[in-house]
Amino acid sequence: LTFMEKDCTKQHLPQHLLRLVFYLLIFIPNTSKALANPRPSNNSAPAVIVFGDSTVDPGNNNYVKTVFKANFAPYGKDFANHVPTGRFSNGRLTPDFIASYIGIKESIPPYLDPTLSIKELMTGVSFASAGSGFDPLTPRVSNVIDIPKQLEYFKEYKRRLESAIGRKKTENHINKALFIVSAGTNDFVINYFTLPIRRKTYSVSGYQQFILQTATQFLQDLFEQGARRILFTALPPMGCLPVVITLFSNQAISERGCLDYFSSVGRQFNQLLQNELNLMQIRLANQGVRIYLTDAYSALTGMIQGQGRSAFDEVSRGCCGTGYLEASLLCNPKSFLCPDASKYVFWDSIHPTEQAYNNVFKSIRPIIDAIIRG
Repeated sequence: LTFMEKDCTKQHLPQHLLRLVFYLLIFIPNTSKALANPRPSNNSAPAVIVFGDSTVDPGNNNYVKTVFKANFAPYGKDFANHVPTGRFSNGRLTPDFIASYIGIKESIPPYLDPTLSIKELMTGVSFASAGSGFDPLTPRVSNVIDIPKQLEYFKEYKRRLESAIGRKKTENHINKALFIVSAGTNDFVINYFTLPIRRKTYSVSGYQQFILQTATQFLQDLFEQGARRILFTALPPMGCLPVVITLFSNQAISERGCLDYFSSVGRQFNQLLQNELNLMQIRLANQGVRIYLTDAYSALTGMIQGQGRSAFDEVSRGCCGTGYLEASLLCNPKSFLCPDASKYVFWDSIHPTEQAYNNVFKSIRPIIDAIIRG
């Protein structure tokens, strides 16, 4: 038996019901069309440009026919003016804190927002789409923007800049911009571990290699389009995500500890990715490339284990609803909310709170300082 088949034989009826709800969330048809921080003194990055999934999507899915949306309450409860922008959190995301820190703007807008001015475009946008991933199957599951399409939007973005400031200035602008890539979790959590298709073809190690290959090819594509400063986000401790605990733990209600098997898959992948990025950095260093892997895994693990000064009261369930399974439509205006989201690592069953995202930002600030220096 595969790991998943063995796991399923252990599940009790409540687990099967919970998993059914998760499947319904994936396939339900669509029904609708910085905290103050010191700033670096030697920043030379004129823009922040973002690709990936819901961890960095500020609202592109608002313009896509998909169920994976967050443009309704209680999402955005602690954002400026309590606006549900489409961010899968109660407030800002890590790229927002980064942009604020380096003095560009307070938040990164979604590229698909038709009202963006050329100034907004110049200082950076996000092409990310919640539910996306490096595996081409992952975004098809939820009908969101795949990574190749995000790259096509970036090429369109470059043409818009060229028409405004000329080709040479655009090339220089892109060379100096800070690029952020955050994806991969959906490939494992929503795709490989939850759906049966990829497990019929790939072992865990084989799937890790497949995602690694597509991720590094994307980085190569970004380089060819002018990217020279790239932050790539490591996979989080996936076994600590509330939804993973709920779906795969034998005692999902009474035992809410992290499931190390799932986290170990992320650790292994992160090491493979680090090795690949090191090789890419060596190969491209003479062309001015700076590539860093930001360790979201350790940052989130530290929060969950109560390390550091920012201790959290709740680390195994989200603030929204029961916190066990709710995300997107299941976290809605009728959902119960915890009284203080800053005491929670997770906002819903998948996504961190603004406080957790801010902590991730603080943990990678030395890397940001290194990559944006003149």
